[in-house]
Formats: sequence, structure tokens, C-alpha cells
Amino acid sequence: MNEPVEELAFVREFPEATEVLLHGVIQPGNDLWDATFFCGSCAVIRRAPLEEVGGIAVETVTEDAHTALKMQRRGWSTAYLDVPQAAGLATESLSAHVGQRIRWARGMAQIFRTDNPVLGRGLRWHQRLCYTSAMLYFFYGVPRLVFLLAPLSFLVFDLQILNATPYLVLAYAFPHLLHSITTNSRLQGRFRASLWSEVYEVILATYIILPTTLALIAPKLGSFNVTAKGSVVDRDWFDGKIARPYLVLALINAVGIGFGLYRAYAGHPNVDVIGFNIAWCTYNLIILFAAVAVAWETRQRRDNHRVEMRLPALLRARGRAMSTQTLDIALGGVGVTAPADLDIAVGESVAIALDVDGDYVSAQARVASLGSGRLGLAFDGLDIEAETGIVRAGFSRASSWTSWTDGRPEDRPLRSLGQVSSHAAGAALRLAGSAFRRSPEASS
Repeated sequence: MNEPVEELAFVREFPEATEVLLHGVIQPGNDLWDATFFCGSCAVIRRAPLEEVGGIAVETVTEDAHTALKMQRRGWSTAYLDVPQAAGLATESLSAHVGQRIRWARGMAQIFRTDNPVLGRGLRWHQRLCYTSAMLYFFYGVPRLVFLLAPLSFLVFDLQILNATPYLVLAYAFPHLLHSITTNSRLQGRFRASLWSEVYEVILATYIILPTTLALIAPKLGSFNVTAKGSVVDRDWFDGKIARPYLVLALINAVGIGFGLYRAYAGHPNVDVIGFNIAWCTYNLIILFAAVAVAWETRQRRDNHRVEMRLPALLRARGRAMSTQTLDIALGGVGVTAPADLDIAVGESVAIALDVDGDYVSAQARVASLGSGRLGLAFDGLDIEAETGIVRAGFSRASSWTSWTDGRPEDRPLRSLGQVSSHAAGAALRLAGSAFRRSPEASS
């Protein structure tokens, strides 16, 4: 019913966006139980079942999944084609990403409240479980917030929330955590890295608590907003507004550590409990500062998204024709391997012809960049025929997206911990450095 759609991850260095996990792991699993749900794109729906349920569902803001649920209640089956057919744009900024996930969370909570898969007729028990799992996932906001604040009860108020010693907690909880991390790494290793999912959920937790709660109380509240995509981030900047909850929670945990150190210095009898809760707060700080790191937006250097693509090509420059190969393709230009004996300068005009399944797509271009065996070309005013050919070459061929998981590294939990810690430390240092500098807004 729905094919994988690869979107850019919200952290640009890491493929951790939920779409990757959804289309790579969850949807194939749902398909085993005839519980694959429509995700809003790349779907073929028969008219008969769609008309039988009254068309696309409009009662909730996640109309796609709700439509699939309605059809499956009527006994219709869905099928997931686990062959990549298309790719789509992701949100360009963290704030847009959060806004999109708020809508998804509210919509799933609305379905859970108004058309609960556990109740009602038409679904088999395994379909009920699959749909319920998809909906309950978005209620992690409160548990995440509790986890981030729990150690403060002892460090600040000297209140014991666990009726056990730190050693018993470690003896019982640590093996479970280790087993959970290892199992998830083995099952999801090509699609999601350990601990980055922790960062992802912390980023969204404070923002989805209110929408999901309100959706349970008054499911008709809220409006449908299409996520804006295709915009350009024209400068590096820190989105302090979206990062405010993470900064506040980080400050609270840092204060908790300060209280704990003071109590230990003052001779508190349960120094081991203090140490356990300080370690807990330290872990929270690592996750929270990694979330802060995501709020640093990176300038996009290109107006058009490039797709890695290997195609034979002919390059004509200075009256010579040379064989080359594309490295990536976009509507604005193409990257090719630079022939070893190529003598050319940036700004020169060239002609490029791409071999697309035996048909040549020709275009005029100019040299935009040179270096490291790569030649970057910018197209000069594509006509409609050439633009159509470029679209077909880069985006419309059956094999364009079949390699979406190629080169994706297998997850290594310790490596992920190192990455998260490194980004957290970098965010803390950048914040500390910015505290001694005037912002551009303040100086203007």
C-alpha cells in the first residue's frame, strides 16, 4: 500500500528520522500481520474500499492512517511493497520538524480517542495490536519528562523515589537496559542508531504532551497544517526559541548535580544514592545538550537537492569530448568525475550528455567547482526537454532509490554513545562561547 520514502534526517549527519525506521522496519513488520497503514504518499488505493468508507478520512489530522484503519475495519487488506519507489523532501529546520511531529502526534491521539483500534468491530487481534502500538508511541512525552526530572527529587528535596539501594537498581535495571539496547541495535541497526532515538524523543517530548493530552479530552480541537518543505536555510544560526525547553531542563539537571555535590560535601549519609542520582543527571545532560546541538541550523549551500547517481556521461570542453561518470544529479547541476587530463577553469562553459538507459540527455553547463577528482557543473538555462530528461535521469527511473540503505553503517551502541557525547560537549562549548560574545542581533 505504501512504498518507502527516504527523507533527510533531522540531524543531518545521522539517518535517525522516524521515516527511515518506519519504512525500513515497522511497515514490513505490519505487513506480516496485514496491518500496513497508508502514510500519505506513494500509495495506490482501490476506489471501491475508499468509497465504502466515505472517502479520505477528515475527522482527524492524520487522515492517511485513519483512512487505512477504516478500510481494514471493513475487511479490506493492505500490502506493503518493500521496494523503494520514490523519495520525498524532509523538513529543512528543527522548528518545522517539531511542528510536523506535533500534528502527527495529535492526529494519532485523535484516532485513539475517536476510533480506538482496540474497540469496535472488523479488526483481528494482531491488527489491533499493530495499530495500537503506532498510536501509543506518541504518548511518550510525559514518561520522558518524568525520566529527566526524577533524580532531582532526591538531590534537591532528599526524597527517595526508589525503594531500593543503588546497587539493587543497577543489578536489576542495568541488565534489562543492556539487553534492550542490544536487541534494538540488532533489529534496527541499519535504520536507527542507539541513543539518537533518546535524543529524538527528548527533542519532541515537551512539545507533544499538550497536543496529545488535549486530543484525548477534546479530539476535534486543532487544525490541519501541511508541512512546508523546499525552503532554503540561508545562514548558520541557533534556534534558541525551539531549544528553550532543552536548555531549561539542562539547567535544572545541572542545579540538581550542584545540590548533590553540596549534600555529599556536607556529610549526607547516603553518598552512594547521591552518586547514583548525579550519574543519572549527567546522562540527562548528555542527551539534553545533544538535543540543543540539533537546534543549530546549518546553511544550505544549494537551492536544489542532489541525489547520488552513477550514470555514464560525455563531457565536451575546449573542443574535446571525454568520457566521465556522474556522482550526483540535481535540477540545478550535476557532479561528475573529473578526467585525469582535464585542463579547465571555474566559470568555463561545457556541454554534458547523460546516458539514461541508452538515451542521451544533453545540456549546456558551466564549471562551478573543481577539486579532488570531482567536477561540479551548474546548468545554464535548461529548456523543457532537457529539464524533463534530468528529472527522468535523477528521480524517475525505477532504480533511482533501490540503494537507499546502501552504505548505511550498522549501529554500534558504544559508537553512538561517543557521537551523542561529542555533539553534547560541542553544544555546551558553543553555548559557553556565545555567552561571551554579542549576538549579531544585539550588535545590529
